[in-house]
Amino acid sequence: MKQFLLSFALLFLGVATSFAQIKTPAASPSGKIMQEVGLTNVTVEYSRPSMKGRSIFAKDGLVPTGEIWRTGANQATKVSFDQPVMIGGQKLERGDYAILSKPGTETWEVMFFPYESGNWGSYVEKTPAATVKAGVKQMPGLTETFTIGFANLKNTRGDMYLQWSNAYVPLTIETETDEMAMASIDRVLAGPSARDYYLAASYYHDNGKDLNKAYEYASKANKMDAKFWQLRREALILADLGRTKEAIQVAQRSMQMAQEAGNMDYVRMNEKSIKEWSMGGKTGNVVPAQRGKAASMKPAVRQ
Repeated sequence: MKQFLLSFALLFLGVATSFAQIKTPAASPSGKIMQEVGLTNVTVEYSRPSMKGRSIFAKDGLVPTGEIWRTGANQATKVSFDQPVMIGGQKLERGDYAILSKPGTETWEVMFFPYESGNWGSYVEKTPAATVKAGVKQMPGLTETFTIGFANLKNTRGDMYLQWSNAYVPLTIETETDEMAMASIDRVLAGPSARDYYLAASYYHDNGKDLNKAYEYASKANKMDAKFWQLRREALILADLGRTKEAIQVAQRSMQMAQEAGNMDYVRMNEKSIKEWSMGGKTGNVVPAQRGKAASMKPAVRQ
């Protein structure tokens, strides 16, 4: 009985403790903004301190001019680009960066470091991937809460701005929109790729559709850019079509390329298929309801 009461008391204490946690608003709440600039996605995650009647950018301010600032509060501010960009004439590769800055009365230095952790102090002694000088615009009114936002968005560029107190600091982001758009146009208008044909052939073959159409697609894929796995698919389709002599020839090409690539799985699979086809067997992927003369054969597990 005493043991039961003790267990109950401990359970009650644990429940009471779980309900006793106090939650209050953060002094500098976190924020996140995502913006598409041209064809590039930019994401910023940061904490947002407020003025609360304090002097901000001054020698004796909350953020002393001429000294390195975390560009926010709490952890390091993080900005992410999903494509390479140019900021202040300096290139940043796609990826995540921590932003530190050195505010001044007329210009700011904004530093971008490859992001490693939220510990902003760990970046101070490191070399940034880029350091950008940006002019400061003095605003007629005050911005109570530190804000990072985007403005002046165009097809190939846009401004990411830092705004707090009476300071407005724009950073121009230039993107590779034209190169990306032209590459997309060229890729689409050039027609299906070898991979597109291979995927179409695989779908037709795996789902018991027109084998002749499957072979047409597989053949086109390999004429454009032969790969050992694509050649194996073509060989399997040929085998299911009853064209075993051709299937063996294509499988031999697949095996040779797999050997050169060091992929022994495909070497073994092709060796096994060639042996069976040479003896009059099949290792294809026949689906009875769809394959005419081959309809009486049981579907085989294919690789």
